[in-house]
Amino acid sequence: MMGQQMWQFLRLAGLSALVAWGGATTAEAQARETLGVGRLFTNDRIGDGSDRWRTGSYGFSVLRGPEWQGRLPSRPGDVVEYRFRGEIAAPNNLNRPNPASRLYAGVLSAGAHMHFDWQGFDIAAGVDLMLAGDQTGLASLQGSIHDALSLPQVNVDGAQIDNGVYLHGTIEVARDLRFSGGAIRPFIELQGGFETLARAGVDVTIGNLGDGGLMLRDPVTGQRFTGINSEDDQGFSFILGGDVAYVDQSEFFPEGRGPLLEEDRYRLRAGVNYAIGTSNIFYGLTYLSEEYVGQGEGQVVGSVTLGWVF
Repeated sequence: MMGQQMWQFLRLAGLSALVAWGGATTAEAQARETLGVGRLFTNDRIGDGSDRWRTGSYGFSVLRGPEWQGRLPSRPGDVVEYRFRGEIAAPNNLNRPNPASRLYAGVLSAGAHMHFDWQGFDIAAGVDLMLAGDQTGLASLQGSIHDALSLPQVNVDGAQIDNGVYLHGTIEVARDLRFSGGAIRPFIELQGGFETLARAGVDVTIGNLGDGGLMLRDPVTGQRFTGINSEDDQGFSFILGGDVAYVDQSEFFPEGRGPLLEEDRYRLRAGVNYAIGTSNIFYGLTYLSEEYVGQGEGQVVGSVTLGWVF
C-alpha cells in the first residue's frame, strides 16, 4: 500500500513538472539558453578496487533556462535539467555468477527535472524513462571493454534482469543552513517506478562549493556535483554526507528471481572539489550498504568529475 501511494504521488509530481515545463510561452522558450553541463563518472575500480554490485554509472545533464541569476527561480519550469544516465549493477563474479548473488542489470535512462525554490526550500522534481535488461546492450559493451583491457570475461547469460521499460519519478526537498565557511543541507527524497523508496539525509559542505551555482545529486551515490558553475565557487571545498532509505520495491531484485532486497539502505560519502574560474575537479568516495539479503558486506565506489571549461 505504501508503495502504491508513493508512486501515485510521484507520478502526479512528475506529470505536474512536465505540464509546468511545457506550459512556457513561445517567447520564454526563445529566451532559454544552456546554463550549465553536469557530469559524474562512478566506478568501484576507483573505490574499493572490486568489480561487483553497483559497479559503474555515468550521468550527463544539460541545464536550460533563462539567464542564470545566481539562485533558484521561484517558478517551476524555468530551470530544467535534461538528464541522461547509464548504469550497471552486477553479481559478485562477472565470469561465473553465484546463483545467490544479485542479477546483472544494465539500465539506460533519459528524463527532465525541474529545479526551483518553494518558500525557501530547494525542490528538484522530475521523471525519467528507463530502459533495463539485455536490450540496453550494456552487457555486450562491458564485455568488449573487458576483452580490450584483458580483464575477466563477462558471462552473465541467464543471470540478467528481464527487459523492461519504466517511468520513474523523483522529488527531493532540501534546504541549506549556512554557517561561516560552509553549509549544512538536510533533505528528504521520494522515488517511485523502477525503485520505490523514501530517503532522508544530510550533506555538509566546508568551502564555497555551490555558492551562486546549482548542484545536482547523483542517484546511486548521493554525491552532489556541479551543474551550473559560478565564479563565487573557488578553491577547495570538502563534502561529507549520509542518508538512510526504506526500499519498498526494486526492479533490480524481481520477485521470484535472485535474492531478496534489503529494505533498509544507507550511504556514507565524502569528497573534495577544486574550482578555478568556471572549471572544477571533483573526486569522492561513497560507502553503499548491503542491498540484498546475503550480500555479506557493503562496498565503496569512487566518483569523478572533470569539468573543464576552455
